[in-house]
Amino acid sequence: MKKWLIPLVLIAVTLFWGIGVYNSAVELDENVGKAWADVESSYQRRNDLIGNLVKTVQGAADFEKSTLTDVIEARAKATSINIDPNNVTPEQLAEFNKVQGGLSGALKSLLVTVERYPDLKANQNFIELQSQLEGTENRIDVARTRFNEAVKPYNSYIRTFPKSLIAKIAGFDKKAYFESEDGAEKPVDVEFNF
Repeated sequence: MKKWLIPLVLIAVTLFWGIGVYNSAVELDENVGKAWADVESSYQRRNDLIGNLVKTVQGAADFEKSTLTDVIEARAKATSINIDPNNVTPEQLAEFNKVQGGLSGALKSLLVTVERYPDLKANQNFIELQSQLEGTENRIDVARTRFNEAVKPYNSYIRTFPKSLIAKIAGFDKKAYFESEDGAEKPVDVEFNF
């Protein structure tokens, strides 16, 4: 009986260790999922605000329709991409980032164009929406940073040996980080044409 006791204890210890590794990986994975939901929530807030902003700007009858069309189309593209946080790939995040960047660019173009419309700039609804959009852009940045902060411990945990063995068996894969858009490292050209 004693000769079976040591192998049984080793098996039990290994089993409990494996269960602990699995449960920790699940908890870290859930943190990544929650952080991604916060990112999506911030983007959704921006999309909702953009709809209200467009309606406010449309009230200025002589406003350039092509600028509004660009914003509306970019918003539609941005809302069409959904990412499952359990299967985030670098390619999916790059596509998501590209589409969101397109929306950011269209929105910047809209806000620059607004400068030519003093009545619109003085509209209290527009001023409030513009302020909320600025705050939302900051929220998006914070949410993306927190997402990356949640991904790092998860990836580190499932990739360190011997935990990586359990993670591989249980199907835990490395998550992608949110990265900046191509060209983000270049300075922005600012032009003042009056």
